[in-house]
Amino acid sequence: MEFSLGSVSFILFIMALVFVFKTINVVPQQHAWVVERLGKYHATLGPGLNIVVPFVDRIAYKHILKEIPLDVPPQVCITRDNTQLQVDGILYFQITDAMRASYGSSNYISAITQLAQTTLRSVIGRMELDKTFEERDHINTTIVNAIDESAANWGVKVLRYEIKDLTPPKEILHAMQAQITAEREKRALIAASEGRQQEQINIANGEREAQIARSEGDKRAAINRAEGQAAAIVALAEATADALRQVGSAIQSPGGADAVNLKVAEQYVGAFAQLAKTNNSIIIPANLGEMSGLIATAMQVVKAQDKSAVVRSSTLSS
Repeated sequence: MEFSLGSVSFILFIMALVFVFKTINVVPQQHAWVVERLGKYHATLGPGLNIVVPFVDRIAYKHILKEIPLDVPPQVCITRDNTQLQVDGILYFQITDAMRASYGSSNYISAITQLAQTTLRSVIGRMELDKTFEERDHINTTIVNAIDESAANWGVKVLRYEIKDLTPPKEILHAMQAQITAEREKRALIAASEGRQQEQINIANGEREAQIARSEGDKRAAINRAEGQAAAIVALAEATADALRQVGSAIQSPGGADAVNLKVAEQYVGAFAQLAKTNNSIIIPANLGEMSGLIATAMQVVKAQDKSAVVRSSTLSS
C-alpha cells in the first residue's frame, strides 16, 4: 500500500512538472509564437514569459521577426530583343504579422520565391539586353514593389531585392566584348585626332602671336629710327643756326670784316693752288690787279649769305 502511494505521488509530481512546463513559455526576443486553442487561432505570444492552458492551447507556429535573406534560384529570362539571360538574385524580407504568416499561405517562402521569379521574367521581358545591365536599380525597385503588394496578405514585408548575376550566352558575351574593344579603340583614335588638332591650333596661334610680336617690334623700331632722324635733323639745323649766328656776330664785331676778307683771300689762293696741282698747266689770273675786286665781290656774297642765314635761323628758332 505504501508503494502504491509513493508511485501515485511520483506520478502526480511528474504531471505537475509537465503541467508547469506546458503552462509557462518563454519567447525569445524578435520571435513570435502563434497559439491555437482547440484547433483555432487564439493568440500571438510576444517576447518574454507567457502562460497558456496545457492540453487546451498549443504552440502551432514559431516565427522569427528578424530580417531574413532568401536566395532566389537562377532562372533563364528572355529580353525584348530575344536574348536569353541567366539571372539570380537575393531577396530580403521580414515577417510583420505572425498570424497572417501562419494562415495566409501554406508556404510563404515558396510563394515569395515564385513571385520574385515571375516578376523578374516579366520586367526583363520588357527591356532590351543593353538596358538590363544599365537599369539594375529599376529592376530591383520594380520587383520589390510588385512582391510587397502581394506579400502583405501573407504578413510579410519585402524590404529589397538585389540581382547578383546577369549572365548572357557565351556568343553574346564575346560580341559584347568585341563591341567594347571597338568602342575603346574608336575613343582612342578620336582622342589622338583631337590631340593633333589641338597641337596644330596651338602651333598656329604661337606663330600668329610671334608674327604680331615681330611686327610690333619692327613698327616700334621704325618709329624710333624716324624719331632719331627727326631729332638729328633738328639738332643739325639748330647747330647750323647757332654757327651762322656766331659768324654774323663775328663779322659785325670790330675787325670782323677784315678777318673775313683775309679768309676769302686765303681760300681764293688755295683754290688756285689746288687747280695747279691737278693739272700739268699753271693757271694764273689774267689780271692780278683785279684780285681786290674779286675779294670785294666775294665779301658781298658772304654778306648776302650771312643775312639770309640769319633770317633762316630766326625762322627756325621761332
